Amino acid sequence: MSALALSALGIVFGDIGTSPLYTFKTVLGTAEMPSDPATVLGALSLVLWTLFVITTVKYVSFAMRVDNDGEGGILALMALLGVKKHHRPSIVAVGLFGAALIYGDGAITPAISVLSALEGVNMATPALQPYVVPAAVVILLALFAIQSRGTAEIGHFFGPIMLVWFVAMAVMGVAGIARHPMVFAALSPSYGLSYLFSHGMTGFLVLGAVFLCVTGAEALYADMGHFGSRPIKLAWFGIVFPSLILNYAGQAALVLEGAPTDGNIFFRLCPEPLLLPLIGLATIATIIASQSIITGAFSMTRQAIQLGWLPRLYIKQTSSEGYGQIYVGVVNWLLMIVTVGLTIVFGKSDNLAAAYGIAVSATMLMTSALLFIAMREIWGWSVWAAGFVAGCFLVVDSAFFLANLTKIAEGGYVPLVLALLIYGVMWIWHRGAAAVSQRMREALIPVDDFMKRTQAAGIPRVPGTAVFLTRAERDIPPVMVWHVKHNRALHEHLFVLRVEIRSVPWVFGEQRLTIEEVAPNFWRAEAHFGFMERPHIPELLAASKSLGCTVDLADVTYYVGHETVIHRDDGMGMPAWQEKFFAVMERNAVHVSDFFSLPNDQVVEIGRQIAI
Repeated sequence: MSALALSALGIVFGDIGTSPLYTFKTVLGTAEMPSDPATVLGALSLVLWTLFVITTVKYVSFAMRVDNDGEGGILALMALLGVKKHHRPSIVAVGLFGAALIYGDGAITPAISVLSALEGVNMATPALQPYVVPAAVVILLALFAIQSRGTAEIGHFFGPIMLVWFVAMAVMGVAGIARHPMVFAALSPSYGLSYLFSHGMTGFLVLGAVFLCVTGAEALYADMGHFGSRPIKLAWFGIVFPSLILNYAGQAALVLEGAPTDGNIFFRLCPEPLLLPLIGLATIATIIASQSIITGAFSMTRQAIQLGWLPRLYIKQTSSEGYGQIYVGVVNWLLMIVTVGLTIVFGKSDNLAAAYGIAVSATMLMTSALLFIAMREIWGWSVWAAGFVAGCFLVVDSAFFLANLTKIAEGGYVPLVLALLIYGVMWIWHRGAAAVSQRMREALIPVDDFMKRTQAAGIPRVPGTAVFLTRAERDIPPVMVWHVKHNRALHEHLFVLRVEIRSVPWVFGEQRLTIEEVAPNFWRAEAHFGFMERPHIPELLAASKSLGCTVDLADVTYYVGHETVIHRDDGMGMPAWQEKFFAVMERNAVHVSDFFSLPNDQVVEIGRQIAI
């Protein structure tokens, strides 16, 4: 348990663990009279209670109790409530847009984290200030460049390094608190509420900056499948939460003692001789936080592909130690371009703070709405009990979301534009794939009719086994019809396989494969995989013997269809621009034989035009 908790420090808590670098200075920079004791205590109270209500209560105590076979995060929750329990397109849409928003956040997190760490050199050596942005760009380029190698080797050091980071933050916080112990008065929520309601619009705008302290809270839920809830809770309550409280309190105490609020308050807590080592440690911590975001984007991409909302992309398994150790090249390079671009354009962590938060606050708002449904349907709560708890979460989340909306013109549009683009890609791909499946179902031939036709036409049966992959749930797959039409022959043993990606992370035992013999030497099978699994068809077929399948798998030829998408002329199809965009994605998607791990020298591809 303790070992898993240590590992979770390096994977789960990187984002929220580096937020003290920029949160408190951004809060005071937004407030009026930042050195006033009422302002400082009010800001600290808002930060501490936000950490408690959103992270501890909402995510650790409630959200992590709702899992999809052990997996968490908004996509897993969407699959559980919108597909697995009931088919609800509205819930699916909410979950997908929440996932798209996380991509936008993923592009900003590395930029703001690395910049805020390197900006500490301004205090140590102001002459180095012009080199902060170039250094951040170099670090980010190197970080994205090494992704294809995987993080298995260096990942073992993430947990211990982050443990050192949290201990250092706690020690610095205690040193700051010792200068002004009365800072703990901010533990009373009255200070935060008093500031919030007595400063009008400024108090409301401060909420947008306060929210930065919980931007990594969604990761606790999303990474639950990697470690389990107990190790994450142990790390949160035993190390992370106390360290964050102490460090934020230390920063506030330093300001109350008379320290200036310009520059980075976090680094003012550090004794001058240790400033450069702390900057180095902070830079490493922000790199680890960025790595966690990138890895999370890879995992979320695989989930979206398996659920049918993104085209097949090449996924490289970088380690045999863990299923989560993957690399998705397209996502990596697109994230790199956006992240480096944001670093250069915004230039300072203060500027990026305006763009940061709106994506996560919107995702948290959607998660609260889904939690209400989960409380009703999974826990069986009454509408009043579920409404009260979820309503409290929605009020808090709505306040933060509205406060962040005021930052749209200052950069908040960036994650929203990114999310809309990604959501558009998901929506068009899913709609196009559904249209292709529908068109293919229209031309299906019953098994008995097809076998009678082949016998009447004198189609020869040749030795061996033919495995036909199909989307169709019944009848003869189109690829078999095309094969007979073009090759005028049919194998002696026929095996039709349909693969379904279910709305659960994993599929075990007898649920994996079902087989029936629909005609002599003609078997039809349906394979089920979870959205966190990688389909491997040859291994699956090897296991079919135990289910009574007697076909010869020693001499197998796999037949797959390759559809060329064209536009329908009857006016009943997709809009032309959507059809063309889908066709481009279809042409550039990973080949189906690679997606299903088929041996390339045993695959025959048969093409056909599909009008959608």
